[in-house]
Amino acid sequence: MARIDDYIESRRIAVESLRNDSFADILSRSGFAKADQNRFRVSFLNRIYLVNFPEFEFLDESEKTQEVPIQEQILILHYMTSPTDAGSTGNWISYREIPGASFYFSTFVKRAIDPLKKVFGQDISKLAKPAETIQGQWIDAGDAGYEFQIFPKVAMQLILWEGDDEFPPEANIIFNETIGEMLSPEDVAWLAGMLVYRLIALA
Repeated sequence: MARIDDYIESRRIAVESLRNDSFADILSRSGFAKADQNRFRVSFLNRIYLVNFPEFEFLDESEKTQEVPIQEQILILHYMTSPTDAGSTGNWISYREIPGASFYFSTFVKRAIDPLKKVFGQDISKLAKPAETIQGQWIDAGDAGYEFQIFPKVAMQLILWEGDDEFPPEANIIFNETIGEMLSPEDVAWLAGMLVYRLIALA
């Protein structure tokens, strides 16, 4: 497990990289909204963060005294550093299909797939309300499926098959096929886990 010093260093490196870019370039590349002349307005799950430039300090728009978790800051900063303008093509891939993801597959399953099955697999109806709270859109897949627009150019689909006395529950999480151009496999595993645990917290 990463130590807080590792998170701090990861955040520092991302910020230093972003300071080489202009506010306008990051705004255009990320697809985030502009809060004012030097702040991005970032929608992340069910929170709105204001991120200033060039310090990249985070402020929760609705709970200004609440500290924004550093893991969330790092993921948002990593997305901002992505050099690509790639967006969704409408094609979906599994986690294993992300270049370099095989090494992190067990971590992805532990952080995202297993908790999703454990909490919602025996009663998929419990997923509806928290999914809608995070603006999840119902999709016709499995016994229950939702699509989430995590960032302007990053989407995920959560698909569940309900368990019963005969069969255990099954779950899958798939991604827009360009996600590997914007985030590392480790970041994607963290991001999927954050989505699942936010849904669990809201259930």
